[in-house]
Amino acid sequence: MMAVDAQRMCYGLYCGKPIIAWNGTTEIYGECGVCPRGQRTNLTTKICQQCMESPELYDWLYLGFMAMLPLILHWFFIEWYSGKKSSSALFQHITALFECTAAALITLLLSEPVGYLHIQSCRVQMLSDWYTMLYNPSPDYVNTIHCTQEAVYPLYTIVFIYYAFCLVLMMLLRPLLIKKIACGLGKSDRFKSIYAALYFFPILTVIQAVGGGLLYYAFPYIILVLSLLTLAIYMSASEIETFKDLLVKKKRLVVLLSHWLIHAYGIISISRVDRLERDLPLLALVPGPTLFYLLTAKFTDPSRIHLEEGSGH
Repeated sequence: MMAVDAQRMCYGLYCGKPIIAWNGTTEIYGECGVCPRGQRTNLTTKICQQCMESPELYDWLYLGFMAMLPLILHWFFIEWYSGKKSSSALFQHITALFECTAAALITLLLSEPVGYLHIQSCRVQMLSDWYTMLYNPSPDYVNTIHCTQEAVYPLYTIVFIYYAFCLVLMMLLRPLLIKKIACGLGKSDRFKSIYAALYFFPILTVIQAVGGGLLYYAFPYIILVLSLLTLAIYMSASEIETFKDLLVKKKRLVVLLSHWLIHAYGIISISRVDRLERDLPLLALVPGPTLFYLLTAKFTDPSRIHLEEGSGH
């Protein structure tokens, strides 16, 4: 690689000149092209710079959201296939939590700086940072300069690494657990939650590969909408219409508190807690949808509506 003039600007939005050597206090730059992994080009000087910043709170919340997706799906399918009489569901839930937690810790420890539970990153500046492959320049409209790189290092690839560790740990731990404790299930039903994971992990991987940048900006609103929908569906399916119905089973309270935590997570992600005195009071809205449902459920009961229609005739 030849040294070039640092003043000559590179084509394209993400092409940059890597530092290939030092001559005393003078930096010697290479040809314009793709920056090495862990670096991104400075939009002003077009020089590749090392990613040395710490992720913002919003970045951590995004990574937390991507980490929660497989865990929530694990819990859903475990509950779906375990059946009401199975006593193995709780142990499978705990195992799934252990798998995802261990995968997250291993992923962080293997990321730069290796051996620490924090990461070095490049800040996300715009949506195009997630899709650098779409911005390879063609100065002469014939030849393309390939400058595809991870401009949001490591927010894009760290999710794939995490999913890989989740899958490996699941395949190592879950079959042994199910074989020992899932005696109440039929032989064909024992491993259905694992089979489901073998389907949703590739789907999550494709979603991250194609829509990672869109998810980065939209995930707080996705959390709020899905938490509201799933809470309403659960309370309707469980025929919960009063506060007393919530207290009948501990499982209902656990589900309710889980939804409240996810709802609070979404509110924090939207507000980013830039100003505590303004944003923290928003958490008081978390029980709002539940209270609204309980107060209005009796007016939307289908049997009550049909009864009133019959009395009207």
